[in-house]
Amino acid sequence: MKWDTPWTGGDGTPTLAAMGVPTSDIDLWSDEALEEPYPLWSELRQAGPAVFLERYGIWALPRFAEVKEALRDHRRYTSAEGVTLNETMNGILSGIMLHTDPPEHEALREVVRRPMLPAALRALEGDLQAEAEAMVTRLVSGGPFDAAGELASHLPLSIVSARVGLPEEGRERMLDWGFANFQCFGPMNERTRAWLPVLDEAVAYMSEPTLRARLVPGGWADALWHAGESGEIPLEKCPVLMNDYWGPSLDTTIFGISSAVLLFARHPEQWELVRSDPSLLPHAVNETLRLESPISQFSRVATSDVDYDGVRVPAGSRVLVMFGSANRDERRWPDPERFDVLRRPSDHLAFGFGEHHCAGQALARLEMRAVLGALAARVERFEILEMERARNNTLRGLSRLVVRPLPAR
Repeated sequence: MKWDTPWTGGDGTPTLAAMGVPTSDIDLWSDEALEEPYPLWSELRQAGPAVFLERYGIWALPRFAEVKEALRDHRRYTSAEGVTLNETMNGILSGIMLHTDPPEHEALREVVRRPMLPAALRALEGDLQAEAEAMVTRLVSGGPFDAAGELASHLPLSIVSARVGLPEEGRERMLDWGFANFQCFGPMNERTRAWLPVLDEAVAYMSEPTLRARLVPGGWADALWHAGESGEIPLEKCPVLMNDYWGPSLDTTIFGISSAVLLFARHPEQWELVRSDPSLLPHAVNETLRLESPISQFSRVATSDVDYDGVRVPAGSRVLVMFGSANRDERRWPDPERFDVLRRPSDHLAFGFGEHHCAGQALARLEMRAVLGALAARVERFEILEMERARNNTLRGLSRLVVRPLPAR
């Protein structure tokens, strides 16, 4: 799909390049780009603060400062017209928290984030820690294991999905639904079309009239419906708001954990720093998320003309907000391609920023620290045996990472 833009017109309209506007014919959603996007992101950052992507008729913000500013200003960059790159998906997800602006967004967010507030997470932390230690002990003692399919997915699927409280037939499909959700955030390409039926299945499941009665009492989804039945939020929004639990809570954390193992396998000196000083774990988590941001980008719509150093993004334009590229911006990070657990990049944008910063980021950090901490106590280093990237229009991560652990002496 190619979006209409105020810059395009009929015969005689000067080209954007002739008007001094940075443009690019890069296809960020080709197989090659999804496999290795970093040179392309760098090219866009060098091109300008805002770059028009000719293939799709959208603007891209590839640099840190512009991305952060767009995320903080919902008045100039609205989410209410959808944050995906095709109108089919924006229609399907109409009404979810991600597709709203304040004040509606604040009311929905207050309800959705309750299970992930600090007090609630403190009650969950012990379970996560115990489960992580048991899982890591079992995997390390058994020789090579898949850090993506066996290690990284375990806590999100065994602990977090249970807390959501869907019936068993829903829980077993949450991982596929979450992957499809982000796949369909992209342009209407072959991947989006292939995964739309899986997303349709999820929508049908959430809208099924008997689901409310089958939710696990006391679960996150059950609490969401209680808020709707009490009038705290519109009751009709409850089915689609469940997307805010199974959509963002699984793949992003799984990709974050497996990316950390990959980086530490490639940089054993950084792993040794963490093993010798566990207080570095939170910084290691942040550095992993900065360098391998699980969500590459969302989009917004400009509500007014926005000027970036003489480059004017016209009102009505769809704008790609590039988290992954911003987190590698050399204007913000010294030697940004280097993995350094001493960097302490607490202001990275992997979880977004502003009103729409990830409501579950504290939970994701807790899961990552639990797994990495358990590994640090038991593994001296990792040897990579097999690796395969997941090709997703929005997510950046691994579908397979087989490693051989050298147990700690």
